[in-house]
Amino acid sequence: MPSPLRQLKQYLLSGVSHVIPFVACGGILIAVAVGFAPMRPGIGPDFSQAPTLKLLMTIGEAAFALVVPVLSGYIAFGMADRPGLVPGFVGGAIAQTVGAGFLGGIAAGLLAGWVVQALKRLPLPRNLRPIMPILIIPVVASTLVGALLLLVLGPPIKGLMLWLSEVLHHLGSGHRLWLGLLLGSMIAFDMGGPVNKAAFFFGVAMIKEGDVSVMGACAAAICIPPLGLGLATLLRPKHWSEQERESGAAALAMGAIGITEGAIPFAAADPLRVIPTIMAGSSVGAVIALLWGVGDHAPHGGLIVLPVIDHRVAYLLAIATGTLLVALAMNLLKGWKRPVTPEPP
Repeated sequence: MPSPLRQLKQYLLSGVSHVIPFVACGGILIAVAVGFAPMRPGIGPDFSQAPTLKLLMTIGEAAFALVVPVLSGYIAFGMADRPGLVPGFVGGAIAQTVGAGFLGGIAAGLLAGWVVQALKRLPLPRNLRPIMPILIIPVVASTLVGALLLLVLGPPIKGLMLWLSEVLHHLGSGHRLWLGLLLGSMIAFDMGGPVNKAAFFFGVAMIKEGDVSVMGACAAAICIPPLGLGLATLLRPKHWSEQERESGAAALAMGAIGITEGAIPFAAADPLRVIPTIMAGSSVGAVIALLWGVGDHAPHGGLIVLPVIDHRVAYLLAIATGTLLVALAMNLLKGWKRPVTPEPP
């Protein structure tokens, strides 16, 4: 691997290693809350009579709300050490605010790291150097990164969301194959980010219009990325690091209850191979679900919505096919290289 790409991977892994506990914490709490809450068709989990489960759901959502800022902050930390933390966290929070999601967080972290590295190289008087890392760099870098995200990246993302909504409504009128391919790709593309949410809320809107098949396709596609990546670590455990195997176990649990964010640690560490692979798997699952008439009466995905699924066998087949495709393709793309050597104790 060329040196710049190797460095980039190290930066991304810095963010991933710190964000995994947040993903696992939020995923487990949300899984427990959703798994034990009663499902109401057309509404989803009903917490009105379950205050304890609602409390767990709120705490889990709070943990998930920190995923993008933490990812961004520690990518910047890997690039520029502690001076990168503040602009990285601020950039990640702004990326989340403008709807840039997981990919926006990666961009914010890299941008913050580069800005801080550039500021460190500025020739400054000796008496200003002590306050550079605690005052000048955080303020200047956060301002630059925040301004770029708010003024440059935000408007195109909003325009993209409007365009995607129009495309989905057009395809929903009769082009079921293409609709399935697009829905699956969008669901997997940013794993809970704005593109994912555009597809998901389109499915929710269609439930209200009496068409539960769109949500059925989304429900199948939602769980395929984490399930497929988790299965990949089980099929060839010696070719994955201990940290990746731990992420795989968490991803399997989150995939089962419809939390696509379980795939984020893998995608952040190796986006060029992981993102296209999970997009293909989710697209296949969504197409199978649409063509076989799967319907989902609840705005959620994964295995926990089986009680409100029409054509459950087809639904499980769609999930299994997409999951197996992701697992086999991911292991193939990683190459038949030597197994990962165990980390020293």
